[in-house]
This record gives sequence, structure tokens and C-alpha cells, in this order.
Amino acid sequence: MASVGPVRSGSTALGLPHLLTLAILTLASEACKEVILRVPSELPAEKFVGRVNLKACLKSANLIHLSDPDFQVFEDGSVYTTNSVVLSSGQRSFTIWLFNTDSQEERELSVHLEGPVEVLNKRLHAEKVLSRSKRRWAPIPCSMMENSLGPFPLFLQQIQSDTAQNYTIYYSIRGPGVDREPLNLFYVERDTGNLYCTGPVDREQYESFELTAFATTPDGYTPEYPLTLIIKIEDENDNHPIFTKTTYSFTVLENSAVGSVVGEVCATDSDEPDTMHTRLKYSILEQSPSPPTLFTMHPTTGVITTTSSQLDRELIDKYQLKIKVQDMDGQYFGLQATATCIITVGDVNDNPPTFTRTVYETSVEENTIDVEILRLSIQDKDLVNSPNWRANYNILKGNENGNFKIETDPKTNEGILCVVKPLNYEEREQVTLQIGVVNETPYTREATARSPMSTATVTVTVKNVDEGPECIPPVQTVRIRENVPVGTRNNGYTAYDPETRSSSGIRYRKLSDPRGWVMVNEDSGSISISRTLDREAETVRNGIYNITVLALDAAGRSCTGTLGIVLEDVNDNGPFIPKQTVVICKATMSSAEIVAVDPDEPVNGPPFDFSLESTDSEVLRMWRLTRINDTAARLSYQNDPSFGSYVVPIRVTDRLGLSSVTSLNVLICDCITESDCTARSGERTGYADVRLGPWAILAILLGIALLFCILFTLVCSVSQATKQQKVIPDDLAQQNLIVSNTEAPGDDKVYSTNGFTTQMVGASGQAALGMSGAGAKSGGQESTEMVKGGSQTLDSCRVAGHHHTLDPCRGGRVEVDNYRYTYSEWHNFTQPRLGEKVQLCHEDDNQTLAQDYVLTYSYEGRGSTAGSVGCCSEQPEEDRLEFLDHLGPKFRTLAEVCTKR
Repeated sequence: MASVGPVRSGSTALGLPHLLTLAILTLASEACKEVILRVPSELPAEKFVGRVNLKACLKSANLIHLSDPDFQVFEDGSVYTTNSVVLSSGQRSFTIWLFNTDSQEERELSVHLEGPVEVLNKRLHAEKVLSRSKRRWAPIPCSMMENSLGPFPLFLQQIQSDTAQNYTIYYSIRGPGVDREPLNLFYVERDTGNLYCTGPVDREQYESFELTAFATTPDGYTPEYPLTLIIKIEDENDNHPIFTKTTYSFTVLENSAVGSVVGEVCATDSDEPDTMHTRLKYSILEQSPSPPTLFTMHPTTGVITTTSSQLDRELIDKYQLKIKVQDMDGQYFGLQATATCIITVGDVNDNPPTFTRTVYETSVEENTIDVEILRLSIQDKDLVNSPNWRANYNILKGNENGNFKIETDPKTNEGILCVVKPLNYEEREQVTLQIGVVNETPYTREATARSPMSTATVTVTVKNVDEGPECIPPVQTVRIRENVPVGTRNNGYTAYDPETRSSSGIRYRKLSDPRGWVMVNEDSGSISISRTLDREAETVRNGIYNITVLALDAAGRSCTGTLGIVLEDVNDNGPFIPKQTVVICKATMSSAEIVAVDPDEPVNGPPFDFSLESTDSEVLRMWRLTRINDTAARLSYQNDPSFGSYVVPIRVTDRLGLSSVTSLNVLICDCITESDCTARSGERTGYADVRLGPWAILAILLGIALLFCILFTLVCSVSQATKQQKVIPDDLAQQNLIVSNTEAPGDDKVYSTNGFTTQMVGASGQAALGMSGAGAKSGGQESTEMVKGGSQTLDSCRVAGHHHTLDPCRGGRVEVDNYRYTYSEWHNFTQPRLGEKVQLCHEDDNQTLAQDYVLTYSYEGRGSTAGSVGCCSEQPEEDRLEFLDHLGPKFRTLAEVCTKR
């Protein structure tokens, strides 16, 4: 709904026709609900009185009229005084008419203002009425003005119960403002139910209070339910709007179009939202520098925009605005606040750089480089040290040879002109350059007729200096035949004086000569041959031998040049075959291709002639050469030669008859590929091409010496052990029963696996003697085990005919580790002696060989306790240990231990 200002009754704006229409509409209108506003007895001008609900009467009213000119009303229903008002009688009323001219609707709203005196009179009147009539126990709408001036306590309303006619009723209240914060702001008279406020209230702190009223009898009976009372605090425009910042900073580019957004400001108001108290309006109060006005502000959004496209940073780079915000939709009595807005004009490249001078002159000595010869200055009004200000210089003309370059000084923005390639006075005495300059960023006003590039002309004068000899061209050549006689003279390197264009007065000196083949004449620069020239030498590249010559004038100034000696070839090298080993895989091929080369020039080289160079008819019979082309031939075998290596001498002759012989090593292999033959040939020949170095030979010798040392040590150890054999004590025969740790009897029969062989002497050759290890009874004789012992055990075989040798501990296994002597000692001791005994056993008394050298023992009156040691004694018999009972006292204890069950 559009805002309509207050209209006073005496205003001439309505005119007589409007008054008549208003009178008719007034008679026909239906009155809206009346509104009562409680106010102080005195109201100053432009004071907020209260708020009425206009839309409840007429939603689409577009015309508002008040009957009292001392008041005005706004669209949101806010009522303000226009003049100072005094309620002398305690009350005052006026009417608000609402019109909709489109639909011809109209409403009327009555507003009653009541001061403190009228409120008191109403209270007295209400008390009288209560004594005669009934009141309902129901919530009554109630409100009070924010920051009310009193007088306090301020009467708000009266609560009354219908049961007060029958009972004595006491009234009480609870809730915020009573027994909760803020405490004691409201109270009610116990007997009358009158509700009072004790002080002013800030709506921004408390928008409303919800109280609970109680009606009870003196004895505590509650005839009514608790009653909820809502006290709304009507807002007063007591808070100024506040900007979110005291100073705003924005930037806008120069030359921006009209309507370009600069920035947006914002303000807040703590009063009740969606009322005139918080309806803000923005505006610009002042612009500095002063007009022309370049900015405007939207009244409701606070957006600042440009009103002109003539912003020029080079004229004014910063503006300051004083801005205002005011509530009450900008009404003159609304509260307001101000802030500062600083707008910086951003730079764009709207000013091209220009040279301070269009013509420059400078000079430089010839042959000088990397020197600064001129500085060119420019003017640019754009922002200093920005891309819009920094300059880029370019040489547009005159620098075709690349003698100059120009750079930008980052501090002064000047152009620095330098010489980077030496100038020659004799070629050009003066150079004219055209130099242009632009900014780093493109120019923004391309549409204008003004060119964004500024140009200047620079004239450079080249100064002449005495620069010494010149080696031009730097490389000179002479032609000489190789193998010319030593001392041959020829032209050399020639330098010139650029001033006189002659070579007189210039001395020459040789700087480098890789092979030392030539000498340089100091006065003329000519050369003479000091050694034989060889075109095929390694230092000659593509037939040219280079030497370096130094040329000096009288002042000592010098230059350096290169003399290339082109060596003309002579036929001094015969062709040869570089690959001297040829492989022919007999399974897949019958020939091999050989290629010859000639170090001389082609004119002295191919075509080549290949022939077998041998007087051996076998070579001529086995091999055959067939020409393939000018440089290659095919070598093939004949008559099916065997696999192996063959030497085939071949002579190669060039076109002028110069030849050489190459001995080819031809390998005929049973292979598929040449690599297979090469590998197998290396295996068969032991890699004959591999030669051992001195360190390898030394390592082999040291290894052989180490093996000899080990072998010698083993031989010495065996010899020492033989020499240090232990002497067998005499009483060893009495120690044949060896102490054993076996405490239990062993098996019934134990067979020894020990055996030994001995070399027999005589016609019988070799004989084997086996000794049984377990006693076995056969034919009344008993053979017992032979244990390691001394010579007495073996000698008894011959002398006594029998000897008792007992198995230790009767049937137990003899452990080798418990023997007194090791097996090696036993073997070394018995081997020679046993041979002697056997030799004696198979001879009779006449020293002739017996038929059976193993004889039966003689019978000595009773059966021998030892069995036969013949071939028949191997049959096992049941062991009988009765002979142990007849041993001497020396063995009795041991026998008792061994036979104990």
C-alpha cells in the first residue's frame, strides 16, 4: 500500500467537492473497532503515540484522513503527534478514515487517548460497577508504551472473577516481572484485582510479559483456573539506525559506464521489525571533492552507483562521501546516523607513454660491445609502477644486423640502448634507429584516432679507432700434394690492416700445428713443409689439415686465423681386407664374402683385383676366388675340406697396380650361424686369444704353492705319528680284561665285526686272517675274543698254543671310545708284527711251507678252554663261562661282577 502522508482537517488540498464526498462517506461508513491508547498527560511534537491496525479495517486503503490535525498516521499504523498536545481533561479522541478510491470502500476507526487522570476515573467507575454487576474471569488484552513516563505505579487493567459475588476473593499474579526477572515490575491489588506497573520497560529487552493470575478464597480455595495475562510492550522509536562500518572503502575503475556499481552499505535498527521505526532510507549528504556529482545511492538497498562516465584517475584519484541512514522511511523526525565512504578510482591504461624527445643523437667507438650508449625517457600519466605505466621498448628499424638492443630500467622506466655486436667504422659510419614504446597492458582507447605507440629516432655515429690487423676471412685454405719433399714452400695465411687494406708490416706466428708438419714465415705468413705430409693420418679430417696462425701489427694488436691445408691424394696405400677372420658354416654355406678397402681417394682405389697369393698347390686346390663387385669377392672352398682353421693369403690390387697381401684366417665349422662357430672355436682352443696378465699368473702360482704347503703338512703329520708310537707295557697281557661300565649281562652271543688284512710273504701271496670276537665252544675247545692288546697276546699263539682273551663284561658291546688305544694305533702296531707271525706259522721245522699254515693247537692233557681258530671255529656255540670260576684271585672279583645276574 502506498504511503500517504497525514492530512489535516483544515487542509485546502481536499477542496469543497472532496469534503462533500467525505461527509457522505462518513454517514455511510461502518465504524471499526475502537482503539484506546494510554499516554502521558503531555505529549511533545513528533512523539510516537501508539500503533493501530489499519489493515484490519481496510486492507487496500490508498487514502488516509485524520479528524485531528495534531496527529498523523503512517502506513504501518504508527501514530505520531505533529504538535505538542496536552490532555487537560485527561482524554482526547480523533477519527481515522480509510478510503479505497478504486472500489469506493471506506472505513472509520476511532482512537481514544487516555491520560493518567482519566485512567483513575475509570478505575473508580469500575469499582462502582463491580458492586452492581458481574465480570467474567477471562484474559483481557493489555499493552503499555515502551519507556513510559508514568506516573508510577501505572494502572494497566483490572482482573475480576465472577465468584467474587459469593466469596471473598484474593487476587495474585506470578511470572516474569513479578517473581522472576525483572523482579517487582508488576503487582496486583489483592482485594480489587487492579494491575499496576512500577517502572518503564525497554521493548528491546522485553517485548512482552506473560503473567499468570490467580483467584483464591481466604481459606485457600481456588474457585477459578489460573488466568494467563499477556502484557505487550508497544515499541517506541528510541534506537538510532547504525551503519555496520564507520568507514567504507570501495574502488571503481576510471571511465566506467554510467550505472556501474561501486559498492553497497548496510545499517541496522534495534527497534521493532517491519515497522516505521525500522524502515530505513539511505542517502548521500556530501561528496568531496565537490561537484560534479558522480555517485548516487539507492534509498532502500544502500547500493552506490556512478552517475557519470567521466571518472578520470589522472585528475582525481579518490572521492569521499558522507552518507546518511534514517528510520521512519526518511521522515524528517526519524532518527538518523552517518558514515564515511572512501571511493578510490582505479587506473586503466588510458594514457599511452610518450617520448620526451622525438630525436636523439649518440656515438660509439667501433668494435665495442656490451656498452650503454643512450637512455630514452618517456612520460606516462597512468599509475606509477603499475603495468599501465611500465614501458616496453622496441627497435622498429635500423637494427637488421642485430648490433643493438634496448631494455627498460625498472626504476625510472627509461629505455636503455646498448651495443651487443661490434660496429665497423669501415663498413658503416652512422646508423639510424627508430624506436617505439608501449605499455605492458594494452591501450584501452583503441577506437580513438590517437596511436597507442610513441616513436623516436636515434642517430648513432660510429667512431673510428686503430683496431689492428684483421683476419678476414677467418679460415683460409691452400692445396698441397701429400708426400711432397720436406722444405717445399707454399702460400700461407694473409691478414690485412683495415686502415690501409694491405698486409705490409704484419708479422705472423704459428699457434698450433698438431703434427708439426709446417713452419710459418714470420714476415710473409707463407709456409714450408718440415715433415712428410700424410693424408691418411688421424689428425687429417676430410683431407684437410688445420693450423692456427697469429697475426700482429707493430703496436702488438693481433688477430687469429685458421689455415686449412688441403692435402691432395697420391696412391701411396695399397688396398687391404680389414676383416681378417672369416667363418664358413659348412651346413648352410660354402663360401664367404670378403671386402677390401683403400685409404686413398677413389681415384686411386677401386676397382680391386683379388687373387690367391700362394705357391702351395694344396691352397690353390682347396680355395677359389670369384669377383662380386669393385670392392668385394667371394671365397669358396672345394673338395669338401674337413672342419678346422685354414690360412688363405689373398692379394688385393687397386686400379693403378698398387697391392697388398692379407692372410685370412678361415674357420670351417659345423654350425648354423657364425656366432655359434666362434663360441665353439673358443671352447676348443681354450680361448687362445685370451692372455693372462701378470696378476693372474701370480694368483695361480700362489694357489699352487698353497696346495704344496697343505700336502707337505699332511705328510709330516703322518710321519710324526708313526715315529711317536706308544710302547706297549709288559703287563698288557694282564690287562686284557678292560673295565667296563656295563653292569648287566649282554646278549648270549656277540659276534665281532672287526677284521684286518695283512700282506703275506712267500709263494702263498696274500692271506686273510680273521679274528672272531665272541667265545664259541667247538670240540671241547673254546675260542675267546681277541681284544686290543700288546705283543704277548699274539706271541702266546706261537709259544703256548692258546691264550685266554676275555670279552669284557660277558657279552656286552665293546665301545671304541673306552679303549685305551685308538684303532689307528692298534693297526699301526699290529700290521708289521702280524705279518711276521703269519710268515712263521706257515713254515715247518725244516723251514718249508706247510700245507695249511693255520694249525690245530696241541692237546696238553685236558681240553683247551679256547676253541679252534681254524676255519671251522666260526660255528656259534652256547657260551660257557665255567672257566671263569678257575681264574686267579686277581680276576675273581671281576668275574663275579660279570656273571652276576
